[in-house]
Amino acid sequence: MSLSFVIKEGFSSMGRAKIPAVITVIISFFALVMLGLFSTVSLSFFDVIQELRSRVELEVFLGDSMSDSQAIDTVGQIKMLKGVKEASYVSKEDAAQMFNHDFGEDIVKILGSNPLPRSIRLKFLPDYATPESIGRIVPEIRNIAPDGDIRYNQSFLGQIEKNARLFTLLTGGLGVLISLATIVLIGYTIRLAMYSRKEKIRTMRLVGATGWFIGAPYVIEGALQGLLSGAFAAGAVYLLFDQLLFRYEPGIYKALHSSVVLIYPATVLLGLILGILGSALSVSKYLRIVSKR
Repeated sequence: MSLSFVIKEGFSSMGRAKIPAVITVIISFFALVMLGLFSTVSLSFFDVIQELRSRVELEVFLGDSMSDSQAIDTVGQIKMLKGVKEASYVSKEDAAQMFNHDFGEDIVKILGSNPLPRSIRLKFLPDYATPESIGRIVPEIRNIAPDGDIRYNQSFLGQIEKNARLFTLLTGGLGVLISLATIVLIGYTIRLAMYSRKEKIRTMRLVGATGWFIGAPYVIEGALQGLLSGAFAAGAVYLLFDQLLFRYEPGIYKALHSSVVLIYPATVLLGLILGILGSALSVSKYLRIVSKR
């Protein structure tokens, strides 16, 4: 009986305080739309970062003292290193063909011989294509090929990581601020509702009602507000991306679509979580103040 009363009170609370609830839902809606948009852009940005990382290459230029069979054996050992996605042997002939493809000239005809060195080209798994991970892999490669000359674009890799950290800091900080503002807003709405019914709450305490029994309807009210805000925000993000963007900017839509699909349920869930947190914190604080009187 008590559980059904709690649930019924939680749903009816919004009906008794329509204006504060509507204002909270509207403001939370805009906050969650902003979070949804930022999250979509952030996920797409990190997809781009992963793609750039997957293109990072490291070359080990081999000395003339190493035979072709030794070079092939070295490739096999390097492939076994943790984080290495691909390792391929580039012979002098292969290097000459690449030169011809890139520059449209036959280096043998130009110089009369092929001075290009043999090499091993490495690609890494995206999670290992970072300055720190490659810095740990390079000494292992030197142990396998001590005479090899190891080259990779450290400045390019460092710039990728710098931009990734900066973007994470900015979007993460903004997301936290918007989330905290939403929690505070829902919390104040719930506290106003509790103050407006303080006599009823006092009566319930006098007859022995527990804190959970008193506060649960307000937590349900906050959860409903958050859930409604999240559902409306997910619908707005859907209209922005899958309708407007798809119709007018299909190129951008294609780049963002894989990320935005995850945002719809995440926005609804986030609204529910923020609603529960805001109302629970507010209820807890109000009941602590009341208990001291």
